[in-house]
Amino acid sequence: MAVLSGFFGGLALLLTAIGLYGVIAYGVTLRTHEIGIRMALGAQRSSILRLVMRDAAIVLAIGVAAGLLGSLWITRLAKGLLFGLTPNDPSTLALAIVALVGVALVATYIPACRAMKVDPMVALRYE
Repeated sequence: MAVLSGFFGGLALLLTAIGLYGVIAYGVTLRTHEIGIRMALGAQRSSILRLVMRDAAIVLAIGVAAGLLGSLWITRLAKGLLFGLTPNDPSTLALAIVALVGVALVATYIPACRAMKVDPMVALRYE
């Protein structure tokens, strides 16, 4: 049962990474014109990276806060299914948050790097 739970947990983490990548990549695509204007006006690549990463960090913080509150609430219902753990085990919650933040940073970094490579002339013609 533990192996099966671990497999499904890993699968959920993979789906989370794919979903985050898709959302961030779509957001970067929508902002291509804006990024092109910023670069044409002299923005450094590092500032574009910070812009994309900051926007993703805001979404990540909201998601982690909502997930933490939801997990604290749902563990009351699943208390009977937890063996060897307290319902709100701090180390388990911290490990889950660290894993999700790490996956989110990797999933965000790829579209952010793509945004840094936008050619301003191409982006200004982009519809």
